[in-house]
Amino acid sequence: MSASAPSVSLAMHQAVALVTLNRPESLNSFTRAMHQQLWAVLDEVEANPEARALVLTGAGRGFCAGADLSEFDFAPGPDLVERANPGPVIEENFNPTTRRLMNLRVPTVAAINGVAAGAGMSVAMACDVALASSGASFIQAFSKIGLIPDAGSSWFLPRRIGLARAMAMAMLGDKVSAAQALEWGLLHQVVDGDGPACVQAALALAQRLAVMPTRALVATRTLMRDGETRSLDQQLDAERDAQSALGKTHDYIEGVTAFLQKRPPQFKGQ
Repeated sequence: MSASAPSVSLAMHQAVALVTLNRPESLNSFTRAMHQQLWAVLDEVEANPEARALVLTGAGRGFCAGADLSEFDFAPGPDLVERANPGPVIEENFNPTTRRLMNLRVPTVAAINGVAAGAGMSVAMACDVALASSGASFIQAFSKIGLIPDAGSSWFLPRRIGLARAMAMAMLGDKVSAAQALEWGLLHQVVDGDGPACVQAALALAQRLAVMPTRALVATRTLMRDGETRSLDQQLDAERDAQSALGKTHDYIEGVTAFLQKRPPQFKGQ
């Protein structure tokens, strides 16, 4: 990558925003500046009324290898522990990134074109739907450097693959293949072939989402995510409130009208 190339790029494919982590020489590991660039790109997508879905992928042979450890200061000295503390990097960078992806106003698709390791796996799991190339792999690498899963992995993993598998994956730090991840429920689909094939499949899926009622899709995300923290009675109330809000939207009126008129709906994401 040239010195002037951005570490996160954005390309619009009709109503789909393709966001690419672009530090292939470092397996797209995150620097502090890279988080800032990603947030700026997400701001741009949020502000674009034409954007109705987003695909997140990585350049080169990896999706994301988590944090770029070269940014941590491990030089010998009396204040080594303070300088090497990962807490501020998590609080100031990774946690905001996870929250931004989880609360984006459009549905998100992860196109996992290669290895997703550490917090890079968290970033993938923060997306609504995940596709991976057949050669992709997943590693909870934290235990190998004396740390715990972060950027949401300790929350995502048990919900995606169950506590027993999540515990073993996090503690042992073993590599999990795309095929195994699909069987366990970490992925929606494995795409035969390389990274570009995975990206094309993700774009096709995102194009489907982009012509659907955007606000209903995002409300579905919120209900699904928050349902485990509520009782059934509380979830029934939350569903009622969400339906009432969506009942005032253009897309609800259009959807029912189109159904009654036996024609395809023309949703606007409004």
